[in-house]
Amino acid sequence: MLAKDWMTSTVITVDVNKSMQDAMNLLKKNEIRMLPVMKGGSMVGIVTDRDLKNAQASDTTTLDIHELLYLISKIEVKDIMSEPPVTVPIDYTVEETAKQLLENKISGAPVVDSSGRIAGAITQTDMFNAMISLTGVGIGGCPRMPFSQTLRYAKKIILGILTICLR
Repeated sequence: MLAKDWMTSTVITVDVNKSMQDAMNLLKKNEIRMLPVMKGGSMVGIVTDRDLKNAQASDTTTLDIHELLYLISKIEVKDIMSEPPVTVPIDYTVEETAKQLLENKISGAPVVDSSGRIAGAITQTDMFNAMISLTGVGIGGCPRMPFSQTLRYAKKIILGILTICLR
């Protein structure tokens, strides 16, 4: 199975010059945990819900709510984003994608095409869905593809795992 078969095709992005508050609003509104950060049409970083939480003031601050909101509105995404962005090539297998996420200790990444443009996003949840579909847990097969295709992919995955293990 390939990353492109399990990724989310619609990707919400944020401009590098937007405020931290804008990024927080996008994450909350769209119920997502990461935003690719764009500058002039190119991806330059990633900002996650964790980045935003780490940039917020401590609960023990002496600032009042209005001061906090003012400060949050002045912090820009470029000041808190992670760069360079970790990405997954669109032709990566699910196993390669999982390995990339694990090695970088991240829960998701943008999926990019051969020219580096964002084609989608893939997360741990997508990886779990792929595994569930392979085992047939729940509804007796993969809801996104015919059972025969699921079996072909399962064979490829097993061979891929054996290849990695036998290196």
